[in-house]
Amino acid sequence: MSDHESLLQSIYENVIAGQAPKVKEGVEAAIKAGAPGGEILNKALIAAMAEVGERFERNEFYVPEMLIAARAMQGGLNILKPLLVESGIEPIGKVAIGTVKGDLHDIGKNLVAMMMEGAGFEITDLGVDVAPEKFVEAAKGGANVLAMSALLTTTMTNMKTTIDALTEAGVRSSVKVMVGGAPVTQAYADQVGADGYAPDASSAVTAAKKLLGV
Repeated sequence: MSDHESLLQSIYENVIAGQAPKVKEGVEAAIKAGAPGGEILNKALIAAMAEVGERFERNEFYVPEMLIAARAMQGGLNILKPLLVESGIEPIGKVAIGTVKGDLHDIGKNLVAMMMEGAGFEITDLGVDVAPEKFVEAAKGGANVLAMSALLTTTMTNMKTTIDALTEAGVRSSVKVMVGGAPVTQAYADQVGADGYAPDASSAVTAAKKLLGV
């Protein structure tokens, strides 16, 4: 195993183990050793988050482990970003994510954002209590996917309000809309006219890739 490969392997293992400081050190060492940004991204960070997602689906990892791994990945990604921009590495898609109007829950939304970022998407986090106009703005600003989260039955109706606002603004056909959150179901997603539904952060990545055909 070459130096590059062993550095990438250790970053990969430390992301899965959620060792944030070691991930940062590893990414810095790999950059110093001349490993290409794209390789660090794909072979270490993205590969590790794919493994984390698979372990979650096999019930070997739960939300806390996913969250810790995603945070470790994000620390490494922050160091890597300038290098990726420099080398012109394009994201696989642009996602604007937010919790709908009236809802202040953000843990699930943050996890989805981190998992998507770990899969190679460019993320714009709109935050919580996001008004429909904000989603419309993001669609006009070039987002390919709008991901909406709600944790309350009382606020999930704002998903429909937001989708209606996209239609009124004439941008509904230019974006894919994904919905998720505890009370949201596939049946509800169909009812409000969303393009995709994800019950958890790991399947949100799969769903977004499917919607964009990547």
